[in-house]
Amino acid sequence: MQALHDAELENWHDFEVGSRREIVVLLRQIGEHKQLIRMKIKGEGDVCVTSVLDVDDDEGRFVLDRSIDPDQNRRILAASGLTCETYLDKIRILFSIDKVQEVEYEGGPALVADIPATLFRLQRREFYRMATPLTTPVPALLPMPLELGGGNATFPLADISCGGVALLDNRMVLNSTMGQTFTGCRIELPEIGTVTTSLQVRNALDVTMLNNKTSRRIGCMFVDISRANAAAVQRYITKLERERNARLRG
Repeated sequence: MQALHDAELENWHDFEVGSRREIVVLLRQIGEHKQLIRMKIKGEGDVCVTSVLDVDDDEGRFVLDRSIDPDQNRRILAASGLTCETYLDKIRILFSIDKVQEVEYEGGPALVADIPATLFRLQRREFYRMATPLTTPVPALLPMPLELGGGNATFPLADISCGGVALLDNRMVLNSTMGQTFTGCRIELPEIGTVTTSLQVRNALDVTMLNNKTSRRIGCMFVDISRANAAAVQRYITKLERERNARLRG
């Protein structure tokens, strides 16, 4: 999709969805949440605002609302290609339509198109989180205050993003007050290397683990992370995503 090459997308993490089942679910969620869709005729600057009215997986089609502008509707029906853009839970969604046809839906005129073979989900890089392995936890070493014995203590990661990490504090020893900053933290990323940064607490939640023990999940953002360390985090996220995709493919 040509739109994905726009310079404005540099700060977005793009993920192509090719699963028919997942695409159907996403289209239905867009419709259920009444999310507005910006539909654009390829090669033109004119934009039509529409929405998903229905998704028919058996027929392989989905129904869209018409434009309120009759002339715009004529151009849409005559177009050889359309691009669509919307948002769902902070995720930007892009897909293409080859052709639309006019159809009657619930007693009124509407548009119908084939369910796209692929779509793209794009998420702000700082919000795109990847769960880290449970069997081989990624360790984060945090300097401890003197009242807790000093030295460094190791905390496993629960997930990681370009904006921060979630720590698991199984012994509940860390100060999880929002705004608390831990300096000189080291995160050992497998096959990537050590990332050194400060971590600032943004949220904390006590969770019950599978062994019925309680742990504290502390969401932290990177503070003053260097470009080299940020690049290392991105490489590790890409590595995790490739491994996940390989597992899904079997």
